[in-house]
Amino acid sequence: MATPTKPKRRARMVAGSAKAAVDSAIYLDDRLPFARWLRPQLRKLFPSHWTFLLGELALYSFALLVLTGTFLTLFYKPHPGVAFASATEISLDVRGGLLMRQLHHWSATVFVLAIVAHLCRVFFTGAFRRPRELTWMLGVVLFGLVLFESFLGVSLPGDQLAMTGLREAHGLLLSIPLVGTYLAAFAFDGGFPGQVIPRVFVTHVLLVPGVLMAVVPLHALVLTWRQKHTERSGRDHEHKRRANAADDRRVTGGPFFPYFAVKNGATALFTMGAIAALATFVRVNPVWEHGAYRAGGYVPSAQPFWYFGVLDGAQRLVPPWEIMIGGYVLQPGLWIPPLVLTVFFGVLLLYPFIERRFTGDGDQHHLLDRPSQAPVRTALGVAVIAFFTVLWAGTWVSEASPRMHSAPAFPPPAQAPGALLTVPHDTYTTVVAGLRVAVFVVPVVAFLIARAVCRRRAG
Repeated sequence: MATPTKPKRRARMVAGSAKAAVDSAIYLDDRLPFARWLRPQLRKLFPSHWTFLLGELALYSFALLVLTGTFLTLFYKPHPGVAFASATEISLDVRGGLLMRQLHHWSATVFVLAIVAHLCRVFFTGAFRRPRELTWMLGVVLFGLVLFESFLGVSLPGDQLAMTGLREAHGLLLSIPLVGTYLAAFAFDGGFPGQVIPRVFVTHVLLVPGVLMAVVPLHALVLTWRQKHTERSGRDHEHKRRANAADDRRVTGGPFFPYFAVKNGATALFTMGAIAALATFVRVNPVWEHGAYRAGGYVPSAQPFWYFGVLDGAQRLVPPWEIMIGGYVLQPGLWIPPLVLTVFFGVLLLYPFIERRFTGDGDQHHLLDRPSQAPVRTALGVAVIAFFTVLWAGTWVSEASPRMHSAPAFPPPAQAPGALLTVPHDTYTTVVAGLRVAVFVVPVVAFLIARAVCRRRAG
């Protein structure tokens, strides 16, 4: 009979660790019943199509945005007199500072792009309909907050480009009748630039991120886990749904663990790897080349992208109207672009209820529409995209600056840097006139073409 041998030290450590883990899990489950909640959640089904990962793409870019922003906050000095020097020091003197700045920039860009793509997918497939109206509204609020946060972030370096954008915002506030001076004084603490940098910093680092940290989990996790996900429809799926109403209540896909967890992990690695590659090889916003802000100085040749592009393009296309009332000069041309954006976000926020009001469809929908199955909705979306593209096109062309001359015995003044597309005055005037016509014509043409294509494909 063999004499039992004592287990080796490694085997005893493994067995002891496993027993400690089991005992800890039992201890926690007795006091916090995680198992009863976690077990069904791990088996929750998630869709398999790649378009459903656009929200996750935005989520992981937001996580990287928070991490890099935390690093930059440790070195940035939010004071009007030293903001530019601080941004330059982070870029050139802090170890890894330029990489972190570029990671932060590209994370913000990917974040906004992913949100736009996600909103388009939800809109064109009708995923905003009952019972997901609240999820849609939170997404629209998130979109507006991110655009505002991006504008604040690009204003912090205090260089010529950043302060020019803030100067335009200051002038826009001052143009508002009755309350404009009070709003400008509240935001800038007096005249420009005042104490705008510290206030932008606090809003960018504390206020808006705090709201985002509450809205993002609520939109991405809580409501998603509480509701059944939507189902994609095939080409003949509409006929099947009419034949069997239960088809709209089916649930397909893979379980969260391990299927969707592995896909999420791969998406996170891909997102962060792609952003890191962009930050490594593509230089953006070299503030040390732009120089500190000088009143009346030339704006660097950087065209606004997501931060201010549509609003800036609209300001260029609106005629410089002025109205004299009681000795006061009113400039309605400055108010039209912000009012257009306000109306757009208001309609976008309430669109599920607007569509329900016009279609009379109050049923619950878990089955997605193909874009061709909703010709009017798809055409509206295409028209809106065309409208904002025309507005954005207003920033693609700039007028050539006149040659400056200095007095004798003084050094010649520096010429304005070339923009992406610089044209003479007459050509620029023709381009602006053409865009003013296109902003009304192109969306209508895009609507009619998209609706006709959808009806032909649906038929």
